[in-house]
Amino acid sequence: VIGSLTNSRHVGVLATEGTIKSESYTLEIQKLHPDIQVTGVACPFWVPLVEYNEADSPGADYFVKKRIDQIMRLDPQIDTIILGCTHYPLLMPKILKYLPAGVRVIPQGEYVAESLKQYLERHPQMEAKCSKDATVRYLTTENPDKFKESAQLFLHESIDVENITLG
Repeated sequence: VIGSLTNSRHVGVLATEGTIKSESYTLEIQKLHPDIQVTGVACPFWVPLVEYNEADSPGADYFVKKRIDQIMRLDPQIDTIILGCTHYPLLMPKILKYLPAGVRVIPQGEYVAESLKQYLERHPQMEAKCSKDATVRYLTTENPDKFKESAQLFLHESIDVENITLG
C-alpha cells in the first residue's frame, strides 16, 4: 500500500477504531514518506453493514457519506483514501459515490495479497511449505449461519461451517 503513495501528498485512512487508534498506517507511511499528511477516521458501523448484508441499503449510504464527509472536512486536500479493512471494498460503490472526483481509493486487501505473493516468490523455501491441495475447514465459535453468510460474500462460493466450543 505504502509504495503506491509516491504521488500522494494528503492521504486519508478509513479503518476500524482499533486500526485508527494504533496509528499503524500513519507510522508506516511517515517512515517512508515523512512529507505526506495522513488523516485517519474510524468507521465503526462499516463492518456490521457488510457482515449483516446491508452494504446496498440506504443506511449504508448514510454511514459511508458521514465518514467521507468527516475525513474530507479534516483535510480537504486528501488525494488518496486507503481502505484499512478487508470488509470495506464491499462498500466501494457507495464510497465512490460520496468521494470527491479525483480522489484515488486504495483497497489494502489487494496489496496485502500481492505482497504475500511477492514474498513467496522471493522465498521459495516458504512457498514449498504451502500445501496446494489442502482441504479447507471453516470453524467458528459464533453463529455458523451468520458466519457462512458473511464468508460467502467474500469467497463467492458456498461453504460448510462447523460450530465449535473452545474450552
